[in-house]
Parts: sequence; C-alpha cells; structure tokens
Amino acid sequence: MTLTDSLTGPAAAPDLAAPSGLLALGPLVVGVVVVAVLIGAFLMGIRVRRGEPPPPRPEEQPRVPPGGPVRETRENRVPDEVPRGGRPLTPYELTNMRTRPGSGTDRPRWSKGGSGSFGGGGLGAH
Repeated sequence: MTLTDSLTGPAAAPDLAAPSGLLALGPLVVGVVVVAVLIGAFLMGIRVRRGEPPPPRPEEQPRVPPGGPVRETRENRVPDEVPRGGRPLTPYELTNMRTRPGSGTDRPRWSKGGSGSFGGGGLGAH
C-alpha cells in the first residue's frame, strides 16, 4: 500500500468529512441570536402599545351630520389671469393665485389622439 492509497482510501474519508465542533456551533449561535432579537422586538412592541391611547369608545366615534352625509361637489375652476406687462414675475410672486368657478360643467378633455402627457402613448396631435 502506498502513501497515496492511504490518503484516498476508505479509512481517510471519515476524517475529512467529520465537522469540527466550532462549525456546528456557529448556526446554533446565529439561531439563538435571531430568536433573541425577535423576542426583544415583540417585547418592545408591547411596551410601545401600552404607551398609546386606548381606541375610541363607541360614543366617541364620529357621527353623521344632522343634514345627512356630505356629498362631493364637482365644479370646474378657472384660474385668474396672470398679470401682464411690466417686469417678469418671480415664482414667489405667483404663489397665491386665485381661482373662480368656471362657466361650463364639462370637464376639459385632451385633443383626440392625445394622451395629455409626454410619452404617455397615443398617436399624438396629427
């Protein structure tokens, strides 16, 4: 029997495959740390929940107004015109532009074939 046969033979295989105790201990330590972090997060959640106010009681819940539920109103708003002439306005001077109710009740639509946005599909204006 030669030296190479003794290293590759059946007697050498168990020595190479036997894990060391440190390698087997690593996943166990990682598992214990993960469980400890989860338990700590759970306990912290309980502590935070105790500090919050309790949920409202039924008598504290919002009520429907006496006139019934509030309905949505739909109207077209038209912006006031931007002042013309003089010097150019800065964005800070255009902040509180007023709007007023529009005359029509139809919603403004894009032109036929237009999508209303750049690169939003559609054929574009032809």
